[in-house]
Amino acid sequence: MSLRLVAATFALAGMSFNAHANTECDISVDANDMMQFSTKTLSIPATCKEVTLTLNHTGKMPTHSTGHNVVIADTANLQAVAMDGMSAGLENSYVKPNDVRVYAFTNVIGGGESTSVTFSTEKMTQGGDYSFFCSFPGHWAIMQGKFEFK
Repeated sequence: MSLRLVAATFALAGMSFNAHANTECDISVDANDMMQFSTKTLSIPATCKEVTLTLNHTGKMPTHSTGHNVVIADTANLQAVAMDGMSAGLENSYVKPNDVRVYAFTNVIGGGESTSVTFSTEKMTQGGDYSFFCSFPGHWAIMQGKFEFK
């Protein structure tokens, strides 16, 4: 076997490993017109230094009436972040600008739309108590779940 063939084999093996490693750091969740997320738990391994979160709005309602987003925060801060977000308005995706309690958030989208956000996990602690929720006014009370970084 030639040295080039061996090098190419290792390169392909490395690319395959990296592709797998990246997919475990990519997560998605669906939201519908009934104010429900498709899951109650989003989980990523603590080895993920960066995460891409995709939200798909599977309903038909427009952004201004039943839009959805995903916000990630410490569970202890969920209600306060949501309440502060209501006054931030749709133009800020119902998230207070520069809110240090928020690890990540997507834009608010309407039915049939998708959006993604890529964020660093640098400020998160493995096994920490995190939640995800929709900050559209009134939605956070029922549209929430656990965000696991383990």
